[in-house]
Amino acid sequence: MGKLKVGILISGRGSNMAALVEAARDPAFPAEVCCVLSNRPDAKGLEFARERGIPALLIDHKAYTSKAEFEAAVTEALVAHAVDFVCLAGFMRIVSPAFIERWHNRLINIHPSLLPSYKGLHTHERALADGVKLTGCTVHFVRAEMDVGPIVAQAAIPVLSGDTPDSLAARLLTAEHRLYPLALRLIAEGKATVNGETVDIAADAVDETARLFSAR
Repeated sequence: MGKLKVGILISGRGSNMAALVEAARDPAFPAEVCCVLSNRPDAKGLEFARERGIPALLIDHKAYTSKAEFEAAVTEALVAHAVDFVCLAGFMRIVSPAFIERWHNRLINIHPSLLPSYKGLHTHERALADGVKLTGCTVHFVRAEMDVGPIVAQAAIPVLSGDTPDSLAARLLTAEHRLYPLALRLIAEGKATVNGETVDIAADAVDETARLFSAR
């Protein structure tokens, strides 16, 4: 069985993209990053990919008269690079139900909260306002409703006294950079599989996330 061929969609610096790319440089990692695609010409993540020999593609959404035309161009580019699985990594465009259906159960995202809590934007501000003691991040399969879909993996961090939205976001980003590669690996290894609207995790991988984060 060959490696899972992955395309990553970004809009900016792509720090989660970078974490996936670095993980995939390990010959033992079961997924290969075939291309990085951005909808913004100033996305710094394109340079990061290019420097590592990964095709860096620009498809500017402003060059298209409709979302359908833009997404058709994105899919065409992904298919041309033999992509069969897509990771959203700071892609600041809401994808359409048609795009989600085209990549059904082959499209994942990372969100900076413990879903189903704090869907949408301003997650850290809302968590701090509510006084929660734990927050985290979630990797999930994408569905038509925003920040809804079968959950692959989650990581939690404590909310500390004196935290600001910026400090909380910075600490959580470290967890995101470890969680996203783990989730992709579990999927690529067949250890995380969609069953209806939940994800089944293989018995030998159930506690892998817990081990990973308790070790830090």
